[in-house]
Amino acid sequence: MNGFRRIGIWQTAFLGDAILSLPLLQAVKARFPEAELHLFVRAGVEGLFSVQRELASVRPFAKRGAQKGVLAANGLGRELAREGFDLWISPHTSLRSALVARCAGASVRIGYSRPWWNRLAYTHLVDRRFDELQEVERLMQLVLPLGMEATAPKPRLDLPPKAIARAAEIFSALPLGRKLGLHPGSTWPTKCWPEEHFADIARRALAAGAVVLLFAGPGEEGLAARIAAAAGHEAGGASGRLVNLAGQLDIPALAACLGRLDACLTNDSGPMHLAWVQDTPLCALFGPTTRQLGFFPRGENSRVLEQSMDCRPCGLHGHNACPQKHHACMRDITPDRVWDVLKGMLGA
Repeated sequence: MNGFRRIGIWQTAFLGDAILSLPLLQAVKARFPEAELHLFVRAGVEGLFSVQRELASVRPFAKRGAQKGVLAANGLGRELAREGFDLWISPHTSLRSALVARCAGASVRIGYSRPWWNRLAYTHLVDRRFDELQEVERLMQLVLPLGMEATAPKPRLDLPPKAIARAAEIFSALPLGRKLGLHPGSTWPTKCWPEEHFADIARRALAAGAVVLLFAGPGEEGLAARIAAAAGHEAGGASGRLVNLAGQLDIPALAACLGRLDACLTNDSGPMHLAWVQDTPLCALFGPTTRQLGFFPRGENSRVLEQSMDCRPCGLHGHNACPQKHHACMRDITPDRVWDVLKGMLGA
């Protein structure tokens, strides 16, 4: 277990999952400093890790596009086998990921003990201990076969200079005042706090003298525009202190902006993870998911607000519509309760 030269880490889940894997990357590189470490991520996320100092390369996997399906996985695995990987680590439980691992042919391949087909793909298996551990600690179980301690280092995200410069350009043009970021979107509709509540928070922050930055990804521009309008932006009531950046930032630039905020409000989403990993004071709203599932923002600067309900959680992810048809898990988190958290972060 001491002579690894080329290590592959397979983390092709969502953006937040990739960020939660940073302690694993850092621990493995610290243990094997002479080895090349190559990270495989979901296509579209690779730019975020392009200058991560532990990595020799970061590679996109188009799991929803050209590389969808087991035939593509088999082909990729065979290509990787020619690169000479000697250690392969994967936290994934899909058959496709197992096939890539098996075909890559590393002499040491580490994965979770379930599902059953992982026994055919990996040389070393560990229990995920899902009901006992948080996600970072679950990931750290994967280093145990290497004779390492499963102690997670504090994560560090290295951002590209271009992203840092873009954020500096944006913030240099902002008015004076504490900076509050709002990210009202999510891949899953039921993870979204009502847009009228986000608008309410924006109005309160503006009234308290803060500058509000509204973030939203591709396809969420309409949501951001409605929130900006409801907060008085179109009527001029924001006096230039509400800045709608929807659709204007790639993931690295978004991360750089989130890292400069005085406070941030998000749903359970990828941007939530971008904020907490940089120690940005964060208020995160959890509805269909729960803190106990282990994917929550860590650290003393993060607060998770959620509503106790018998139907929570309704899955590892959200849904397109509430299974109970009321969405009370998010609707019942009141703006008053959220503002009580944010005003302390903003010194309002």
